[in-house]
Amino acid sequence: MASGDDSPIFEDDESLSYSLEKMTDLVAVWDVALSDGVHKIEFEHGTTSGKRVVYVDGKEEIRKEWMFKLVGKETFCVGAAKTKATINIDAVSGFAYEYTLEINGKSLKKYMENRSKTTNTWVLHLDGEDFRVVLEKDTMDVWCNGKKMETAGEFVDDGTETHFSIGNHDCYIKAVSSGKRKEGIIHTLIVDNREIPEILE
Repeated sequence: MASGDDSPIFEDDESLSYSLEKMTDLVAVWDVALSDGVHKIEFEHGTTSGKRVVYVDGKEEIRKEWMFKLVGKETFCVGAAKTKATINIDAVSGFAYEYTLEINGKSLKKYMENRSKTTNTWVLHLDGEDFRVVLEKDTMDVWCNGKKMETAGEFVDDGTETHFSIGNHDCYIKAVSSGKRKEGIIHTLIVDNREIPEILE
């Protein structure tokens, strides 16, 4: 073999054992879409050692070693708004466990269903970069790539416009009545005078 071909993937034995240990205890991964971005939550549960570790976006938030009670819950915060998240650990049968994630006291599924009613999300590509714009309908806050935007509201003939900028691009979210009670208000993102289609998260 040529020199270098047999070099290990990891720099030292310590990182190899850490990586393997992390992989064997990883029991759940969730992607959670919040206004400031999509966050990855990973949970390690050592059922023999009682270890519990929670990572949010790759950063360790909670680490507990040698817990004798293997069931229970771990609560932590996610994102810029410090949204409350809880991982529930329940015994299913024997040594099998079920892991469920709650966001603000609701199951992840219920939270995301409710969120789709209270937010609008658009993804666009400008100047070679991707942007994720989120409107929180209850507060009219606008987020772009994890940052709350400075906005200016304006009343117009058929509704309102919430103006902001992405780089040197003029943007606004137009809010108009649908005329139908069930549909309510329709929000549309306009960037440089063109409409951006909404995505469903």
